[in-house]
Amino acid sequence: MKEKLKQLLNERDLSYYRLSKLTGIASSTFAALNTGKINYLSFENMVRIAQVLDVSLDIFIPDKK
Repeated sequence: MKEKLKQLLNERDLSYYRLSKLTGIASSTFAALNTGKINYLSFENMVRIAQVLDVSLDIFIPDKK
């Protein structure tokens, strides 16, 4: 999830700080995700991010290898 989110932010020239402001999700949540303290976000937060970035929630489903 972390890498996919980074990719989406890079494509849209957004920072975690800006995403935090747009979604209402605490910037500390993104910091914890980025540093590996947490590996996933809540479903509610994923919905918020998907809405702001205008993507499907499917984008957060890990690729099966």
